[in-house]
Amino acid sequence: MSVATTWPLSALLVWLAAWLAHLSLRGLGSDVALAAGAAVGVALALLYRQRWRRLIAALGFPVSVLLLGWRPGGGGWIWSGGWLLALALLWWLYPRRAWSEAPVFPTPRGALTALPGHAPLPSGARVLDAGCGAGDGLRELLGVYPRASVEGVEWSRPLALLARWRAAGARVRRGDLWADDWAPFAMVYVFQRPESMQRVWDKACAELAPEAWLVSLDFAVPEQLPVASWQLPGGQNVWLYRPGRNAASKTAN
Repeated sequence: MSVATTWPLSALLVWLAAWLAHLSLRGLGSDVALAAGAAVGVALALLYRQRWRRLIAALGFPVSVLLLGWRPGGGGWIWSGGWLLALALLWWLYPRRAWSEAPVFPTPRGALTALPGHAPLPSGARVLDAGCGAGDGLRELLGVYPRASVEGVEWSRPLALLARWRAAGARVRRGDLWADDWAPFAMVYVFQRPESMQRVWDKACAELAPEAWLVSLDFAVPEQLPVASWQLPGGQNVWLYRPGRNAASKTAN
């Protein structure tokens, strides 16, 4: 694999190609140039297999246009540097180390309403949102487990600060979810991506106690039977596991 095709550099090249298409066709009118830039971005984004990478690559051009306060006929030097400004903002919000993880997709409201019925927790139990993003999952966990001690860990400093503000009842730390110790927690909640679910499972099996729960939104653990699962109105699924018991049974055998 060449350097140009590695992530996230390839996404930056998609954004640059979209801006070059836009700039090269500005003589035909702003509408044509904008449509061309967006079309190039979408076409190149479709080359990715992962849905979230497609989304990030495709949105780079239109988001940067909106951030720059687009108006018909507006232009000048600001257009040629627009993608650089968008890159700087995205890099600050979502540092390179985090780009190999799940993107910032919020947990939908009400997604975890049924969770206490399947996984009751005692008062004071510690619950971790591993990779809490902007805090939507934390807010849902606080709502369904009001007597629990809800915590979040997030690598992006701006997102950690935002989550701390949005989920005032939770304790949010900036840190690496993979280096974090999951052993003290009665439940770990993740909203990751398919490629990282095996890694989530291995970590949960190694660190969680037999009675602890692992909750995953949208993505199941490969080749593992959940304790329970249910579909949300929007089509997403919640998957509930007890990986500590799985590890304990393997040890006993």
